[in-house]
Amino acid sequence: MTDHRSMPVPDGLEGDRLDAAMARLFGLSRTRAAELIAEGNVQVDGAEAAKSDRVSAGSWLEVVLPPPPTAPVPRAETVPGLRIVHEDADIVVVDKPIGVVAHPTVGWTGPSVLEGLLAMGVQLATSGAAERQGIVHRLDANTTGLMVLAKSETAYSVLKRAFKERTVDKRYHTLVQGHPDPLRGTVDAPIDRHPSGDGRFAVVAGGRPSVTHYDTTEAFRAASLLEIKLETGRTHQIRVHMSALRHPCVGDRLYGADPTLAERLGVSRQWLHAVRLGFDHPTEGRPVEFESPYPDDLAKAVEMLREE
Repeated sequence: MTDHRSMPVPDGLEGDRLDAAMARLFGLSRTRAAELIAEGNVQVDGAEAAKSDRVSAGSWLEVVLPPPPTAPVPRAETVPGLRIVHEDADIVVVDKPIGVVAHPTVGWTGPSVLEGLLAMGVQLATSGAAERQGIVHRLDANTTGLMVLAKSETAYSVLKRAFKERTVDKRYHTLVQGHPDPLRGTVDAPIDRHPSGDGRFAVVAGGRPSVTHYDTTEAFRAASLLEIKLETGRTHQIRVHMSALRHPCVGDRLYGADPTLAERLGVSRQWLHAVRLGFDHPTEGRPVEFESPYPDDLAKAVEMLREE
Protein backbone atom coordinates (compact mmCIF):
# COMPACT_ATOMS: atom_id res chain seq x y z
CA MET A 1 0.00 0.00 0.00
CA THR A 2 1.43 3.37 -1.06
CA ASP A 3 1.97 6.12 1.49
CA HIS A 4 1.04 9.71 0.57
CA ARG A 5 2.83 12.45 2.51
CA SER A 6 2.21 16.21 2.43
CA MET A 7 4.23 18.70 4.49
CA PRO A 8 6.11 21.98 4.38
CA VAL A 9 9.88 21.85 3.90
CA PRO A 10 11.44 22.29 7.39
CA ASP A 11 13.64 25.32 8.02
CA GLY A 12 16.66 23.06 8.56
CA LEU A 13 16.55 21.88 4.93
CA GLU A 14 16.63 25.37 3.41
CA GLY A 15 18.89 25.31 0.35
CA ASP A 16 19.37 21.53 0.24
CA ARG A 17 19.08 19.63 -3.02
CA LEU A 18 15.69 17.96 -3.35
CA ASP A 19 17.15 14.43 -3.34
CA ALA A 20 19.21 15.21 -0.22
CA ALA A 21 16.19 16.72 1.52
CA MET A 22 14.09 13.67 0.65
CA ALA A 23 16.79 11.36 2.00
CA ARG A 24 16.95 13.23 5.30
CA LEU A 25 13.19 13.54 5.72
CA PHE A 26 12.26 9.93 4.98
CA GLY A 27 15.41 7.94 5.80
CA LEU A 28 16.03 7.02 2.15
CA SER A 29 19.29 6.69 0.29
CA ARG A 30 20.05 9.55 -2.09
CA THR A 31 19.79 7.06 -4.95
CA ARG A 32 16.30 5.92 -3.93
CA ALA A 33 15.18 9.51 -3.38
CA ALA A 34 16.38 10.43 -6.88
CA GLU A 35 14.48 7.47 -8.33
CA LEU A 36 11.22 8.61 -6.69
CA ILE A 37 11.74 12.11 -8.06
CA ALA A 38 12.44 10.77 -11.57
CA GLU A 39 9.32 8.60 -11.39
CA GLY A 40 7.17 11.68 -10.76
CA ASN A 41 6.34 10.75 -7.19
CA VAL A 42 7.52 14.07 -5.74
CA GLN A 43 6.02 17.52 -6.19
CA VAL A 44 7.14 20.85 -4.77
CA ASP A 45 4.44 23.53 -4.58
CA GLY A 46 2.26 21.46 -6.89
CA ALA A 47 4.82 20.96 -9.65
CA GLU A 48 7.30 18.22 -10.46
CA ALA A 49 10.91 19.12 -9.76
CA ALA A 50 14.40 17.84 -10.59
CA LYS A 51 16.56 16.05 -8.05
CA SER A 52 19.14 18.86 -8.16
CA ASP A 53 16.62 21.65 -7.48
CA ARG A 54 17.19 23.51 -4.22
CA VAL A 55 14.33 23.51 -1.75
CA SER A 56 13.05 26.51 0.18
CA ALA A 57 11.80 26.38 3.74
CA GLY A 58 8.00 26.44 3.79
CA SER A 59 7.57 25.12 0.25
CA TRP A 60 4.87 22.46 0.11
CA LEU A 61 6.20 18.97 -0.46
CA GLU A 62 3.97 16.15 -1.70
CA VAL A 63 5.45 12.67 -1.87
CA VAL A 64 4.15 9.21 -2.80
CA LEU A 65 6.22 6.60 -0.98
CA PRO A 66 6.07 2.98 -2.17
CA PRO A 67 5.30 0.24 0.35
CA PRO A 68 8.35 -1.02 2.23
CA PRO A 69 9.91 -4.12 0.66
CA THR A 70 9.06 -7.41 2.30
CA ALA A 71 11.85 -9.44 3.89
CA PRO A 72 13.13 -12.24 1.62
CA VAL A 73 12.31 -15.82 2.51
CA PRO A 74 15.42 -18.06 2.76
CA ARG A 75 15.44 -21.10 0.49
CA ALA A 76 17.92 -23.93 0.24
CA GLU A 77 20.48 -23.11 -2.44
CA THR A 78 23.84 -24.76 -3.07
CA VAL A 79 26.69 -22.28 -2.71
CA PRO A 80 29.85 -23.34 -4.58
CA GLY A 81 32.97 -22.91 -2.46
CA LEU A 82 31.16 -22.67 0.88
CA ARG A 83 33.07 -24.97 3.24
CA ILE A 84 32.19 -26.21 6.72
CA VAL A 85 35.26 -25.95 8.96
CA HIS A 86 33.64 -27.27 12.13
CA GLU A 87 30.20 -28.47 13.15
CA ASP A 88 28.72 -29.80 16.37
CA ALA A 89 25.31 -29.76 18.04
CA ASP A 90 25.52 -26.05 18.88
CA ILE A 91 27.59 -24.25 16.25
CA VAL A 92 28.76 -24.43 12.68
CA VAL A 93 31.87 -22.57 11.48
CA VAL A 94 32.16 -21.93 7.76
CA ASP A 95 34.77 -20.57 5.37
CA LYS A 96 32.84 -18.10 3.21
CA PRO A 97 33.81 -17.63 -0.45
CA ILE A 98 33.70 -14.42 -2.46
CA GLY A 99 30.35 -13.05 -3.64
CA VAL A 100 28.28 -14.52 -0.83
CA VAL A 101 26.37 -12.55 1.82
CA ALA A 102 25.64 -13.82 5.32
CA HIS A 103 21.87 -13.95 4.86
CA PRO A 104 19.26 -12.90 2.27
CA THR A 105 18.54 -9.18 2.13
CA VAL A 106 16.20 -6.95 0.17
CA GLY A 107 17.71 -6.22 -3.24
CA TRP A 108 20.31 -9.03 -3.12
CA THR A 109 19.78 -11.79 -5.67
CA GLY A 110 23.01 -13.74 -5.14
CA PRO A 111 23.85 -16.60 -2.78
CA SER A 112 23.97 -16.47 1.01
CA VAL A 113 25.65 -18.50 3.75
CA LEU A 114 22.29 -19.18 5.40
CA GLU A 115 20.77 -20.63 2.23
CA GLY A 116 23.93 -22.62 1.47
CA LEU A 117 23.78 -24.26 4.88
CA LEU A 118 20.10 -25.05 4.41
CA ALA A 119 21.07 -26.86 1.20
CA MET A 120 23.63 -28.87 3.19
CA GLY A 121 20.94 -29.90 5.65
CA VAL A 122 22.28 -27.82 8.54
CA GLN A 123 19.52 -26.74 10.92
CA LEU A 124 20.18 -23.37 12.52
CA ALA A 125 18.72 -21.71 15.60
CA THR A 126 15.27 -20.20 15.06
CA SER A 127 15.94 -17.03 17.08
CA GLY A 128 15.77 -13.73 15.24
CA ALA A 129 14.03 -12.79 12.01
CA ALA A 130 13.42 -15.68 9.61
CA GLU A 131 15.92 -14.41 7.05
CA ARG A 132 18.65 -14.09 9.71
CA GLN A 133 18.18 -17.22 11.81
CA GLY A 134 21.38 -18.40 13.43
CA ILE A 135 23.33 -15.32 12.31
CA VAL A 136 25.41 -13.78 15.10
CA HIS A 137 27.83 -11.74 12.95
CA ARG A 138 28.38 -10.99 9.27
CA LEU A 139 31.01 -10.52 6.59
CA ASP A 140 30.68 -8.32 3.51
CA ALA A 141 29.79 -10.17 0.31
CA ASN A 142 33.31 -9.80 -1.09
CA THR A 143 35.16 -10.37 2.18
CA THR A 144 36.11 -14.02 2.50
CA GLY A 145 36.87 -16.16 5.52
CA LEU A 146 35.48 -17.46 8.78
CA MET A 147 31.97 -17.09 10.16
CA VAL A 148 30.31 -18.87 13.08
CA LEU A 149 26.57 -19.53 13.12
CA ALA A 150 24.40 -20.84 15.94
CA LYS A 151 22.55 -24.14 15.69
CA SER A 152 21.03 -24.19 19.18
CA GLU A 153 19.07 -21.46 20.92
CA THR A 154 21.56 -21.46 23.79
CA ALA A 155 24.46 -20.98 21.39
CA TYR A 156 22.63 -18.10 19.70
CA SER A 157 22.15 -16.22 22.98
CA VAL A 158 25.67 -16.87 24.27
CA LEU A 159 27.39 -15.94 20.99
CA LYS A 160 25.32 -12.79 20.50
CA ARG A 161 26.36 -11.68 23.97
CA ALA A 162 30.00 -12.59 23.32
CA PHE A 163 30.11 -10.47 20.16
CA LYS A 164 28.34 -7.60 21.95
CA GLU A 165 30.76 -7.76 24.88
CA ARG A 166 33.77 -7.98 22.53
CA THR A 167 35.08 -11.26 23.92
CA VAL A 168 35.35 -12.87 20.46
CA ASP A 169 38.85 -12.74 18.93
CA LYS A 170 38.32 -11.71 15.32
CA ARG A 171 41.48 -11.55 13.20
CA TYR A 172 41.65 -10.39 9.61
CA HIS A 173 44.45 -9.97 7.12
CA THR A 174 44.28 -7.13 4.65
CA LEU A 175 46.61 -5.85 1.96
CA VAL A 176 46.62 -2.05 1.99
CA GLN A 177 48.18 0.50 -0.30
CA GLY A 178 51.43 2.06 0.85
CA HIS A 179 52.91 1.81 4.34
CA PRO A 180 50.97 2.89 7.43
CA ASP A 181 52.83 5.23 9.78
CA PRO A 182 53.19 3.99 12.47
CA LEU A 183 53.48 0.39 11.32
CA ARG A 184 51.40 -0.73 14.32
CA GLY A 185 48.53 1.23 15.82
CA THR A 186 44.88 1.63 16.72
CA VAL A 187 42.15 3.50 14.89
CA ASP A 188 39.50 4.68 17.34
CA ALA A 189 37.04 6.63 15.21
CA PRO A 190 33.21 6.55 15.10
CA ILE A 191 31.52 5.17 11.99
CA ASP A 192 28.14 5.92 10.48
CA ARG A 193 26.57 6.09 7.05
CA HIS A 194 28.32 8.43 4.63
CA PRO A 195 26.47 11.77 4.36
CA SER A 196 26.12 11.24 0.60
CA GLY A 197 23.64 8.41 1.21
CA ASP A 198 25.27 6.32 -1.53
CA GLY A 199 25.70 3.15 0.53
CA ARG A 200 29.17 3.91 1.84
CA PHE A 201 30.11 4.33 5.48
CA ALA A 202 32.54 6.87 6.87
CA VAL A 203 34.22 8.23 9.98
CA VAL A 204 31.53 10.61 11.19
CA ALA A 205 31.34 12.68 14.38
CA GLY A 206 28.61 11.21 16.54
CA GLY A 207 28.77 7.84 14.78
CA ARG A 208 28.92 4.47 16.51
CA PRO A 209 32.14 3.81 18.48
CA SER A 210 34.53 1.76 16.35
CA VAL A 211 37.98 0.43 17.28
CA THR A 212 40.43 -1.31 14.94
CA HIS A 213 43.92 -2.51 15.92
CA TYR A 214 46.40 -3.12 13.10
CA ASP A 215 49.94 -4.48 12.85
CA THR A 216 52.12 -4.65 9.74
CA THR A 217 53.29 -8.22 9.18
CA GLU A 218 55.00 -7.73 5.80
CA ALA A 219 55.86 -4.66 3.75
CA PHE A 220 56.29 -4.54 -0.01
CA ARG A 221 57.21 -1.71 -2.35
CA ALA A 222 53.65 -0.65 -3.10
CA ALA A 223 51.62 -2.23 -0.31
CA SER A 224 51.62 -3.66 3.20
CA LEU A 225 50.10 -6.82 4.62
CA LEU A 226 48.37 -6.08 7.93
CA GLU A 227 46.88 -8.21 10.67
CA ILE A 228 43.72 -6.62 12.03
CA LYS A 229 42.05 -7.23 15.37
CA LEU A 230 38.57 -5.80 15.74
CA GLU A 231 37.10 -4.68 19.02
CA THR A 232 33.84 -3.64 17.40
CA GLY A 233 32.02 -4.98 14.36
CA ARG A 234 30.63 -2.08 12.34
CA THR A 235 29.61 -2.39 8.71
CA HIS A 236 32.69 -1.94 6.47
CA GLN A 237 34.74 -1.10 9.60
CA ILE A 238 38.17 -2.22 8.38
CA ARG A 239 37.61 -0.75 4.94
CA VAL A 240 36.47 2.60 6.36
CA HIS A 241 39.27 2.86 8.91
CA MET A 242 42.00 1.92 6.42
CA SER A 243 40.63 4.47 3.98
CA ALA A 244 40.59 7.08 6.77
CA LEU A 245 44.32 6.37 7.28
CA ARG A 246 44.76 6.97 3.53
CA HIS A 247 45.84 3.39 3.05
CA PRO A 248 42.72 1.75 1.55
CA CYS A 249 42.48 -2.00 1.11
CA VAL A 250 43.92 -2.99 -2.26
CA GLY A 251 41.08 -3.43 -4.76
CA ASP A 252 38.54 -1.53 -2.65
CA ARG A 253 37.44 1.03 -5.20
CA LEU A 254 34.40 1.98 -3.13
CA TYR A 255 36.79 3.45 -0.56
CA GLY A 256 39.38 5.02 -2.83
CA ALA A 257 41.76 2.23 -3.82
CA ASP A 258 43.97 2.63 -6.91
CA PRO A 259 42.42 0.52 -9.71
CA THR A 260 45.78 0.31 -11.51
CA LEU A 261 47.46 -1.51 -8.62
CA ALA A 262 44.50 -3.87 -8.21
CA GLU A 263 44.52 -4.70 -11.91
CA ARG A 264 48.25 -5.38 -11.86
CA LEU A 265 47.80 -7.79 -8.95
CA GLY A 266 44.70 -9.43 -10.41
CA VAL A 267 42.52 -8.32 -7.48
CA SER A 268 38.88 -7.64 -8.40
CA ARG A 269 37.57 -6.95 -4.87
CA GLN A 270 38.88 -5.67 -1.55
CA TRP A 271 41.88 -7.69 -0.35
CA LEU A 272 40.38 -8.62 3.01
CA HIS A 273 40.12 -12.05 4.62
CA ALA A 274 38.78 -13.24 8.00
CA VAL A 275 41.74 -15.46 8.80
CA ARG A 276 41.15 -16.46 12.44
CA LEU A 277 38.18 -16.69 14.79
CA GLY A 278 38.43 -17.58 18.46
CA PHE A 279 35.83 -17.72 21.24
CA ASP A 280 34.66 -19.78 24.19
CA HIS A 281 32.41 -22.59 23.02
CA PRO A 282 28.87 -21.48 23.93
CA THR A 283 27.88 -24.65 25.78
CA GLU A 284 31.16 -26.39 26.62
CA GLY A 285 32.99 -23.30 27.82
CA ARG A 286 36.35 -24.38 26.36
CA PRO A 287 38.25 -21.96 24.11
CA VAL A 288 38.11 -22.82 20.41
CA GLU A 289 39.97 -21.25 17.51
CA PHE A 290 39.69 -21.72 13.76
CA GLU A 291 41.89 -20.61 10.86
CA SER A 292 41.34 -20.09 7.15
CA PRO A 293 44.00 -19.99 4.40
CA TYR A 294 43.96 -17.21 1.82
CA PRO A 295 41.80 -17.92 -1.22
CA ASP A 296 43.62 -18.18 -4.54
CA ASP A 297 43.10 -14.59 -5.74
CA LEU A 298 44.45 -13.06 -2.52
CA ALA A 299 47.36 -15.50 -2.22
CA LYS A 300 48.41 -14.83 -5.80
CA ALA A 301 48.52 -11.07 -5.22
CA VAL A 302 50.83 -11.48 -2.22
CA GLU A 303 53.14 -13.80 -4.15
CA MET A 304 53.38 -11.27 -6.96
CA LEU A 305 54.42 -8.56 -4.51
CA ARG A 306 57.01 -10.84 -2.90
CA GLU A 307 58.58 -11.51 -6.29
CA GLU A 308 58.95 -7.85 -7.24
